[in-house]
Amino acid sequence: MAALTGSLIAGNAGINVPAAVKEALAKKYPNAAKVTWEMEKGNYEANWGGKSGEDTSVVFTPAGAFVEEVDAMPVSQLPTSVAAYVKAHYQGSKILEAGRVTDAAGKKMFEAEIKGKDLIFDESGKFIKVD
Repeated sequence: MAALTGSLIAGNAGINVPAAVKEALAKKYPNAAKVTWEMEKGNYEANWGGKSGEDTSVVFTPAGAFVEEVDAMPVSQLPTSVAAYVKAHYQGSKILEAGRVTDAAGKKMFEAEIKGKDLIFDESGKFIKVD
């Protein structure tokens, strides 16, 4: 397994990813390739896929527990209520990136990035929180 997980790591930016995290990624996402790592709120975020290398992002705790997966999606596919919320609360701001979020419990949400913040919405497009 060490040889397999070692091949998954690309562009760590000096991040020392624990073995438990690498193993959890390899087990849950065996086809992940050219993975880059970054820290997110004390957890480890693995990114891979697509032209940007960030079509799929997954977050694990330092112990290797799965936190969430975010799959990039076109901004135009967000529920219309998301754009309406952004227009009403962040006048003049543009949604830069969007994603479908699935947390460890299987709950599905939407994420919209504006001005360096991630806005989280439920499946119907109702605002939940700023992350």
